[in-house]
Amino acid sequence: MIRFLLYVALAIGVAYVATTVPLGKRTLVGHIRAIWQTEEVQELKEGVKEKAGPAVERLERGVKAGYKAATGEGDGSGSGSGSGSQAEAMPARP
Repeated sequence: MIRFLLYVALAIGVAYVATTVPLGKRTLVGHIRAIWQTEEVQELKEGVKEKAGPAVERLERGVKAGYKAATGEGDGSGSGSGSGSQAEAMPARP
């Protein structure tokens, strides 16, 4: 518990310093904002969207299909359907 409180105090201290202590003309947060708004970073973000876009779409489709299969939406073959007698129908091995 003491370790957790120490980490919380440290995080609060870092956040305070990052937002209030000037490092030149700006604070640490101000520098990060200025960097994030540069043309180079905007081009980088666009490039990542172009390259990762198809992979993200495939991942979304896979997650949605897995969710539908697990919940049985639409086809009645999900985990909530059936009588549960499938295990009894299988013969025991000698």
